Amino acid sequence: MKKSILITANAPIFFINDLERLGFSVDVKNDISQEEALQIIQNYTALLIRGNIVANKEIILKAKKLKYILRPGSGLDIVDLQTAKENNIKIINSPKGNSNSVAEHAVGMLLAMLNNFNNAFEEIKNNKWNRNKNTGIEIKGKTIGIIGYGNTGSAFAQKLQSFDTKIIAYDKYKSGFSSSYIQEVNEEQIFKEADIVSYHIPLTEETNNLINLSYISLFQKNIFLINTSRGQILNNKDLLSAILSGKIRFASLDVLANENLSSYSKEEKETLNKLIDTKKVLITPHVAGRTDESNAKIFSILIDKLSILI
Repeated sequence: MKKSILITANAPIFFINDLERLGFSVDVKNDISQEEALQIIQNYTALLIRGNIVANKEIILKAKKLKYILRPGSGLDIVDLQTAKENNIKIINSPKGNSNSVAEHAVGMLLAMLNNFNNAFEEIKNNKWNRNKNTGIEIKGKTIGIIGYGNTGSAFAQKLQSFDTKIIAYDKYKSGFSSSYIQEVNEEQIFKEADIVSYHIPLTEETNNLINLSYISLFQKNIFLINTSRGQILNNKDLLSAILSGKIRFASLDVLANENLSSYSKEEKETLNKLIDTKKVLITPHVAGRTDESNAKIFSILIDKLSILI
């Protein structure tokens, strides 16, 4: 069977060249819609997606020739894994490729929120020089809780070593990872001890809407929160309530449940605007895993994995 791949997101030229060397006919359609992809997917043996297209049941069942779904990065919530498995389609992702960039971004968010970088700069743009209001908080001596100790969670922990802080981590599906700088704990210890909590977990039925008021109330301290995983794990309305009550002192988010801001309902807009107005939220546009270096890594890993399978 002739090998062909539909690429629905920006990909580096070396990746395309490598695909051609592997014998693939490459069709790049960066701006293709879900409906447009559905109309032509039956022509391809491989599909690369990165958020703009969802490999749902409809797409997979229409793709009679499909053998591989490539997902740059880690998240597989945009793939119907069960339907793919039933149709003998191999899923190839590259979670290690952007773990360092996500970890660095999380450290940046941590420093920014503890030291009021964002608010201080906004005030200076308005000719305000307020040192007392923007006094920072040191990381040293704090307890940082990491939820999810996979590629990004462990990379984040590794980078925190020099801050002279206590690092604890909980992972429901992993154990035996304690080391000289990280202590494996149960979830109850995270709730009891953490001053700062960072999330590095996939989006699943179990984690969807995980961070709600009931969950937040389990923390014994008023916490700083970082989410670089998936926006859907956090309920924005409950986050707003927790910030207004002081239970969450500050939240740094690289992801939102709905990242298409132009599609927001009136309620979604009001919630987001109110979060921003608290000046206790720092939001970046889902870029934690996107650096020049990580982009090269994730596509190199995809090629390596694909070359073994074909």
